[in-house]
Amino acid sequence: MGCLLSALSTVAQWDMHISTQVTGVNGEHTPLWLNANKYGVSSVDGSSAIARVGVFRSLSCDSARQWAWGAGADVVMGWGLTGSCLVQQAYGELKWKHGLLTVGSKEQPMEFRDQELSSGAQTLGINAHPFPGVRLALPDYWELPFTKGWLAFKGHIFYGMQTDDNWQKDFTNRQSKYTERAKLHTKAGFLRIGKAGKPFSVEAGIEMACQYGGRSYLYGDESAAPVENTDGLKGMIHALIPGGGESIEPDEYRNTDGNHLGSWLLRANYDAEKWGLSVYGDHFFEDHSSMLHLDYDGYGTGEAWNVRQDSRYFLYDFKDIMLGLELRLKSHPFLNRFVVEYLYTKYQGGPIYHDHTQQRPDHISGNDNFYNHYIFTGWQHWGQVIGNPLYRSPLYNNDGLIKVENNRFWAWHFGLSGNPMNLHYRVLCSLQEGLGTYDSPVLYPEQSFSVLVEVGHRFSATSRFAGWNVTGAVAMDRDDLRGNSLGLQLTLLRLFSLNSK
Repeated sequence: MGCLLSALSTVAQWDMHISTQVTGVNGEHTPLWLNANKYGVSSVDGSSAIARVGVFRSLSCDSARQWAWGAGADVVMGWGLTGSCLVQQAYGELKWKHGLLTVGSKEQPMEFRDQELSSGAQTLGINAHPFPGVRLALPDYWELPFTKGWLAFKGHIFYGMQTDDNWQKDFTNRQSKYTERAKLHTKAGFLRIGKAGKPFSVEAGIEMACQYGGRSYLYGDESAAPVENTDGLKGMIHALIPGGGESIEPDEYRNTDGNHLGSWLLRANYDAEKWGLSVYGDHFFEDHSSMLHLDYDGYGTGEAWNVRQDSRYFLYDFKDIMLGLELRLKSHPFLNRFVVEYLYTKYQGGPIYHDHTQQRPDHISGNDNFYNHYIFTGWQHWGQVIGNPLYRSPLYNNDGLIKVENNRFWAWHFGLSGNPMNLHYRVLCSLQEGLGTYDSPVLYPEQSFSVLVEVGHRFSATSRFAGWNVTGAVAMDRDDLRGNSLGLQLTLLRLFSLNSK
């Protein structure tokens, strides 16, 4: 090990992170906020112990150059996790001016919201293990020419693959739907209106994702004919530009190839000298009806039942949305950040049939069934939802189904943090009422209350314990969605700087 560290330090500035985390739980499941939004490095199944080692080189080491390179390797071992030893991150990246190429598996932050206090993004969140792949990005806003700094753009495009094939087979015991070798594509684009450094700005954009490719066993029975999903270059094109159709659907009902979903995002910011305020929205969609809120509904009748004849359209309600407010107090150590979010997902196009038929001329594409899909295993990775963890992850299921079994709900979420007396604390609190899904509604609304209190301390550089961080947390769930539980968590982190020679 010493020889490896010596070799690394002769090349460039590297940092090493070594941590251990122990969680004790009284209850069937780990409390929500001891488990959620940790990039999948956590457990929902009660008590656990985790050890983690990572070595990283930051792009900031080359801040004086037009080009920069970075790399990282991060391994997690533990008891109570979905795997006893996981390669969480392994990547290399190269930056030239504004562009950044990343190859491998790397944890990526959320857009437009506080990483520590938000309940999470609805599309590209931080709740599940990252995907290995290739990502090309403009990570920071690039001021567009001829706009005098008033318009700036950033975004990314990514192709990767899921790594949870064996977990899916074990979880379902090959008795229910699972997919092998599924691929993933994501893309995003954001526009900022307002000059950098000015107090007011508006940011708007879109995140989109698609699961495609691989082989799906709809009933878990490998003796039955599997669904061969569109793969290769054709699958990549249909993921990038939605098109084609699912292979098992008749021609008159062919939907777009793959599991497409995404979010419209909007954020307005005001930053004064001593405080800042942002309001934001995240509108999630599963298909074109919830993306555009408009559907063609002018088909004929009889033999012309599938022929477009009239200029008639159906307008969907604009109900499903996350709304958030973030307050930043720059000179108040006891309370410096506050977040409140409201999330509503009960509409989903309405509880109605999906396509028109010869007997049913009206075309209303309701029942979008957020985070689920009838061919793929839905918006999850290793059993954790990829988006917002208030959608109940499949890991909580006791029936062997990889399915989000509670996706219709409303929720209020609160978060606050501060840095008093050389400490850092955060408090999270969520109130939620779930209705199951349209296909499987619950008999009575399921109530949920989840709270977390966490306090940490980082020892100063002059302390004999310099480089050490210690964090303690207590959390509680009192709900029908995930079960009652109480948990304690202790985390020790040691940071090493491997200076260049």
